[in-house]
Amino acid sequence: MRPDPTRERRWRPTGLGVRGGSGRHGQPPRGLVVALLLACATLITLDYHGGTDSPVEPVRRVMGEVYGPAEVGVASALRPVVSIPNWLRSHDSMRDEIDDLEAENAQLRQEVNTAGYDRNKLAEYDGLTAAAGNLGYALVPARVVALGASQSFSSTVTIDAGSRAGVRPDMTVVNNDGLVGRVLRVTRTTATVLLVIDADSVVGGRVGESMEIGMLHGRGVIGDEGRLDLDLIDSSVVPRRGDTVVTWGSESGAPYVSGVPVGRIETVFSNVRDGSQRAVIAPFVDFGALDLVGIVVPSGTDSDRAVVEADGSIQ
Repeated sequence: MRPDPTRERRWRPTGLGVRGGSGRHGQPPRGLVVALLLACATLITLDYHGGTDSPVEPVRRVMGEVYGPAEVGVASALRPVVSIPNWLRSHDSMRDEIDDLEAENAQLRQEVNTAGYDRNKLAEYDGLTAAAGNLGYALVPARVVALGASQSFSSTVTIDAGSRAGVRPDMTVVNNDGLVGRVLRVTRTTATVLLVIDADSVVGGRVGESMEIGMLHGRGVIGDEGRLDLDLIDSSVVPRRGDTVVTWGSESGAPYVSGVPVGRIETVFSNVRDGSQRAVIAPFVDFGALDLVGIVVPSGTDSDRAVVEADGSIQ
């Protein structure tokens, strides 16, 4: 049976229906798009030229009042999440900065705590250099590393210079204030020094301008009460209070070289029975605070450390 042409025309889509309906493939009609674009352009123009008197301003105000609180709420809710990367970067940066500041503060505190010690060390080295020039002897610098008794002596110290530094037994030991003692025994890297205040120490001394000689004996006391007793050879000589006592000196400069300051006469006692005089000497050296000392050595001594020559130069 042949199809009815009339029915075929009823259901076949026409070209007019395609163009005038929803558009090809669901696109809006071209006329509607053009109208919307013209409306948008008109609103933009009116809003731009109108300012606060723009006809769009009431609509914008209403939209702001409606959607503004919602925008604020959403922004507040998202702000912690959005700011996490910045917080992490800031936290790391602040942590590094705090670590740097703590390290700098620790260094500054250490410098403040050791400032006095460093100044004292520098002053001692300067004083030892000056002492070498004043005494006219070359000195090997050394530091006191221990204090205590040795053998039959009660007042000794150990220094960090030994035979490798050119140190030998019976060498004179001084510091920037005066006579410290003499070397008792030596190892390769250390030496034991007998202090002049030891009870068994005996040192020849000369008094002031008179050049009168006598023998200095230690009392074995370290500290402010540490003193030496001077017995003059000529009992008729009365030493004066305040006179300086220096070393008399030994043959070949061992164990004591001459001219090293020992102390100052503090008190003089006279023995009526035999007419002798005894003077009490306050030593120049503070034996309770010994640190840097110098061992008197021949000029040009081969040493494992710098030697301060008599002219102040360093060998």
